[in-house]
Amino acid sequence: MKKTGQPTLAEIRKWPATVNVSEAARAIGCSKSHLHERIKRGDSPVKTIPLGARHVVITADLIRLLSGEAPQVLDAEDGGAAA
Repeated sequence: MKKTGQPTLAEIRKWPATVNVSEAARAIGCSKSHLHERIKRGDSPVKTIPLGARHVVITADLIRLLSGEAPQVLDAEDGGAAA
């Protein structure tokens, strides 16, 4: 992963399964503090996994967001399968 500038979608597709919030924010084009705040409020545009006091962003969900694909919605009635 390059550390400067906004990465291309092709570059993001090569990223590991999860990335830190800083990298995800750079890909989205927002500040990491803004993305952290959205995660804290529970309205993050990407799915995250809490790891103690920090979170990691699921790269596949980041790709879906940047590709303009509809977000996956989990349905509690069918055991959490994507709708």
